[in-house]
Amino acid sequence: MEQPVLKFYPIGIQTFSDLREENYLYIDKTEYVYRMTHSASKYMFLSRPRRFGKSLLVSTLHAYFEGRKDLFQGLAIERLEKEWTQYPVLHFDMSLGKHMREEELQRYLHSILNDNELRLGVVPRESQDVNLRLKDLIMAVNQKYNSKVVVLIDEYDAPLLDVMHEDENLPALRNVMRNFYSPLKACGPYLRYVFLTGITKFSQLSIFSELNNIQNISMLTEYVAICGITEEEMRTQMDADLEAFAAKLHTDKEGLLSKLKANYDGYHFTWPSPDIYNPYSLFNAFNDGKIDSYWFGSGTPTYLIEMLRKFHMDVLQLGGSVDANKEDFDAPTERLTSIIPLLYQSGYFTIKEGNERLGIYTLGIPNREVRLGLMKSLIPYYLTSDTLSVSGALIAMAKSLYRDDMDATLQAMQVFLSTIPYADNTHYEGHYQQVLYILFSLLGYYTDVEVRTPRGRVDVVMRTDRTLYIIELKLDKDADVAHGQIDLKQYPERFALCGLPMVKVGISFDKEKKTIGDWKIEKV
Repeated sequence: MEQPVLKFYPIGIQTFSDLREENYLYIDKTEYVYRMTHSASKYMFLSRPRRFGKSLLVSTLHAYFEGRKDLFQGLAIERLEKEWTQYPVLHFDMSLGKHMREEELQRYLHSILNDNELRLGVVPRESQDVNLRLKDLIMAVNQKYNSKVVVLIDEYDAPLLDVMHEDENLPALRNVMRNFYSPLKACGPYLRYVFLTGITKFSQLSIFSELNNIQNISMLTEYVAICGITEEEMRTQMDADLEAFAAKLHTDKEGLLSKLKANYDGYHFTWPSPDIYNPYSLFNAFNDGKIDSYWFGSGTPTYLIEMLRKFHMDVLQLGGSVDANKEDFDAPTERLTSIIPLLYQSGYFTIKEGNERLGIYTLGIPNREVRLGLMKSLIPYYLTSDTLSVSGALIAMAKSLYRDDMDATLQAMQVFLSTIPYADNTHYEGHYQQVLYILFSLLGYYTDVEVRTPRGRVDVVMRTDRTLYIIELKLDKDADVAHGQIDLKQYPERFALCGLPMVKVGISFDKEKKTIGDWKIEKV
């Protein structure tokens, strides 16, 4: 039987025409494009995490509004659209406007205005102000083409994200961007459609403060899968790819899907919602023929780590689940009282479950890739800045734990922790609970803390493929005391139905040596 010819995977390709003309795989999202452009709303905003397909969506809209019907052959919109009206399109990509000061950002905005003027054949009018230049451009294009104008703004908030923790620079840059976007409302009569993408919502920008009729489609059910890839889309549009990838991993298609789901799935942008896969990680995995960390490895935003520090986010809270009200998702970024909305908007938290009627949601980390990436990014703040020593220690621990040799695992952990330079604020049990949580999570095992039982809370529960470990910690007390508490509180009864052999582990931490003192291990 002849093998199907697979398309190229669009790694770093964000231009719709390139995908369609050069044999790249394209997951058909054009039904959403039709829905967006034939709604009552002329102004729309979509928030999604980075590398989730926002730029490709903007490029698809660009091609659609230019009437490039040839690029859409065989796609859903071909049977939906009957007119294919052409419009002049202004396309602004703000993603390169990062890490700039006020003067640099002004020059960048003038540069992208110039790019659009050249592309549309418009002679720029003399103006030193970016807002006046944008207004003049919209009106000149409208007059030249005798048509209403489409404005597409990708990553509208990029110039502000990396300075959102800086009280000194944020106000100045925010004023620059507010000034630039201000003509969009006044030019309404000349505009056919305005679409913006971003990660966060800066309420004080004129986009949101003045365009009071802008529709935020980020959490609407009808647009839930507008970016990212659903399992149904994978099974129907990537079936041959699944077969080929499964063969590389010497498994079947369902076995592969299970691995992909654990690592890259689990995003929900409303509730109820189908599971959404991270497209960047998914395509990289198919392209490389292996399961690896791609999305988090492509760069942890500086602003996220700084904001975690600013809000004193506890690693145990970060690794668990938190509740949020519906209005929290729309919280103005510059007036956050909690980092939870930012974690959600950035893709590090997602909706795990919710009550739409009450507007209450439970949030948590979406998948294994994000969990491991977050734990790695937190190592310099909770353990040591020397990540090489962490890697070596993790290898030793991983080998031991793979054999379910907890004794050897704790020996390796004891040696590692004893090499960490002195750190402040470690004289409490919770610090070592966090250390265990980070290390076990980095080893790739399911780990939970403060697990409720009828008689109390277990400090740490960790599960390998073959064993469930019930772990109790004590600071400057004998390991027998920690181990005895497991029996006293009858913790194993809580997990009797888990289907795995259980092991009780009592660990004593030495406050002076700042490492494990001794431990006691016993099978249940």
